[in-house]
Amino acid sequence: MSQSHALSDDQVAGELRKMTAFIRQEALEKAREIQLKADEEFAIEKSKLVRQETAAIDTLYEKKFKQAAMSQQITRSTLANRTRLRVLGGRQELLDELFQKARDQVTKVAANDKKKYQGMLKGLVLEGLYYLNEEKVSVRARKKDSDTVKKAAEQAAKDFKDNVGKEVTVDLDESEPLPEGSAGGVVIVGGQGKIEINNTFEERLRLLEIDGLPAVRETLFGKNVNRRFYD
Repeated sequence: MSQSHALSDDQVAGELRKMTAFIRQEALEKAREIQLKADEEFAIEKSKLVRQETAAIDTLYEKKFKQAAMSQQITRSTLANRTRLRVLGGRQELLDELFQKARDQVTKVAANDKKKYQGMLKGLVLEGLYYLNEEKVSVRARKKDSDTVKKAAEQAAKDFKDNVGKEVTVDLDESEPLPEGSAGGVVIVGGQGKIEINNTFEERLRLLEIDGLPAVRETLFGKNVNRRFYD
């Protein structure tokens, strides 16, 4: 009875082949499943890495772009400032040259045209007399202008009397003359020596530069578009 139910060698071999085929199939399916899972995880990880790297590159690019933009802005600002300073420097040189020519012209008048110079001195002295309105004043001038200043002072005193109705004595203070390097003009002294009116050509030109500079600038260079207020 037991012999009739015993498996033959061929049957055993067949069963082993079936089992082997089944195990192999299971292994192949499991391997495919693992491979798919691995591919999926790889794709996810790859996508994540790509996104991270892309974000890092974008951040780096944005940083470099901002740095480049800032550097460009600084360069433009620096060049604009340099250009502005050069323009201002050129304008100032032109103004300095213009006022220096005025000084030279005044000096030439004082040296070459005595009659005209005497008239100018009379006007400068008379201006001081009107301002001080005193009975006695003194004037200081260059030594070489002594005679011219005395004549101008006499004329100024006469005009003062004619216009104001008061006598005034104008003395030349020869103890403290103006420097010989001066362009000319006079200093009128009153108030017992406490008040001085500087009517030298240098001082008058300096005041003209201050008062006339805005008008000269506008004439030479046009109106300043950035200026909002005017006196």
